[in-house]
Amino acid sequence: MSVECFPFPAGSPWVILSRSFLEFCIFGWDNLPRTLLMYFTNVKLSQEGYFHSVICNAPEFKNTTVNADLRYMIWDNPPKMEPLFLNVSVYDQMVESGAAFARQFEVGDPVLDMIDKKILKRGRNRAVPGAWCLGRRSWWVDPCSQWGEDVNVLKPGPQAKKLEDSVSNLLDDWSSHTNQCVTADEEIQD
Repeated sequence: MSVECFPFPAGSPWVILSRSFLEFCIFGWDNLPRTLLMYFTNVKLSQEGYFHSVICNAPEFKNTTVNADLRYMIWDNPPKMEPLFLNVSVYDQMVESGAAFARQFEVGDPVLDMIDKKILKRGRNRAVPGAWCLGRRSWWVDPCSQWGEDVNVLKPGPQAKKLEDSVSNLLDDWSSHTNQCVTADEEIQD
């Protein structure tokens, strides 16, 4: 088996992987994960291709991919190695995108405070309040200064509902396709 016979899709270095797929990569009941690992050892930015190539070349996992980054980014034209830094001027676009994550930000940029205040409802130098926070909310009292007995209690807020809807839409779109594995060559042809 030679690596020349494999298509090599590339994508985001941030991936969510299933347990069964990771077990396949670790235990490799066929030699594919190991073969591709040896190849990707010598590839620049291998994190943008290794898992993508394994999953798209393994018949039992090929149709389990969902092509969505869940991140809001703005790129130069033509794209450079890193996306542009996000700031207050793109805050509305970022929120309207519905993306669960965004990158990249300058350290201490005011847009981070806007995200904390408007989206996460987090006070300055405080934790993001959750259902475990029992303290009274005011500008001088941290609602998380008093905790309930169970800090693991989870009560989804409006942003969790938006994320649920977004992921649900992705999965609906995914179920209508038979193959989400797209190589760079195929992407150019579309």
